[in-house]
Amino acid sequence: MKLLDLFIASFIPVLKVLLLTALGLFLALDKVDILGEEARKHLNNVAFFVFTPALIGSSLAKYITIKSIGMLWFMPFNILITFIIGSALGWMLLKITRAPRDLWGLVLGCCAAGNLGNMLFIMIPAVCKEQGNPFGNAHACYNQGMAYSSLSMAIGAIYLWSYVYNIVRLYSSKNSEAAKLNSTQRANPVGEGAENLSNSRMGPLLPLNECSVKEDCLDHFELDCPLSEGRPKVPFLKRIKQRFQKFATKINLRKLLAPSTIGAIVGFTVGVIPRLQKVLVGDSAPLRVVQDSTALIGEAAIPTVTLIVGANLLRGLKGSRIHLSIIIGIIVIRYIALPILGVGIVKAAIHFGLVNSDPLYQFILLLQFALPPAIQIGTMTQLFGAGESECSVILLWTYAMASVSLTLWSTFFLWFVG
Repeated sequence: MKLLDLFIASFIPVLKVLLLTALGLFLALDKVDILGEEARKHLNNVAFFVFTPALIGSSLAKYITIKSIGMLWFMPFNILITFIIGSALGWMLLKITRAPRDLWGLVLGCCAAGNLGNMLFIMIPAVCKEQGNPFGNAHACYNQGMAYSSLSMAIGAIYLWSYVYNIVRLYSSKNSEAAKLNSTQRANPVGEGAENLSNSRMGPLLPLNECSVKEDCLDHFELDCPLSEGRPKVPFLKRIKQRFQKFATKINLRKLLAPSTIGAIVGFTVGVIPRLQKVLVGDSAPLRVVQDSTALIGEAAIPTVTLIVGANLLRGLKGSRIHLSIIIGIIVIRYIALPILGVGIVKAAIHFGLVNSDPLYQFILLLQFALPPAIQIGTMTQLFGAGESECSVILLWTYAMASVSLTLWSTFFLWFVG
């Protein structure tokens, strides 16, 4: 395959993303006002709770089997490596740029999490349809590519909502606590604070267990009930329950089991159980209407989410308080450092026999290191009301640069695996 053909095969899917993104931005303009703030919010909820889980679940149920999982076992580790390296490089960026503390979660999330679902679902079918692609038959390439992309999206969603979500939540909560503390200090001058402190010393120093002082005990300084002697012993099972509740509060299991994660669990369950897959998947399946309806709903996820990305980028055009050095650092990490390290990691995995010889599989593993930040990070900032405008600016510039970066890296990756 010639270099020009590789470049065209890489540029076509990126161009599709750009066109959909530009359309979303146009629909969000004040003069058009089709994708205004309220419309984006409701459409984002539909995509988050309905379209994306349906896409993940239907794709996994159709393309993932026990045999394919055995062949693709390295992909979850590969995605985990991208998160770990991205987080480490993001931490270095925070120290170098001295970014505001309330933006730490946003910067770390943008460096760690790539768009592991939507971009692949657009790029892989487009590459497979191009004549002369290094992956052989277009139909076989499409089926395999959808299986790989589905697994990538499912694993990425689990890591995203279990790791990045809690990082953004952690620094957002710290920021809100600091803001409350500052407002309290401004409301209470130093004199009032000292007066409150002196008054607080008048309370009892030791806790009493519903003690009442009797008149006949006053002379002997005796109390009706003894002072509390330490903490009462808690049963073992109750202690385990308390620790689990504390862990669940910190990790937020409710968000860990996000709709995308639930869709992945359902899809995996159907895919790995042959009898269940025969009942739901296939032209002769008795309950194929369930799978077909789910797949039909899931097909709306890609264009919908891409339009939302374009609409959210409009906020980035209006500017924010984020420094240019942070944006440049994120672009360098996602489009230079991670892809270079990814080539070395995937090449080492191929050398030691950890990755099979399928060039499409190797191409997707490489591509996972070169993707722009996950758009779900914008949803997280909206949930916590922290860093929304800054996230829009980051997504604006990173996705603008992705048109060049993804094309060049995809061309190199196609040559590398071909």
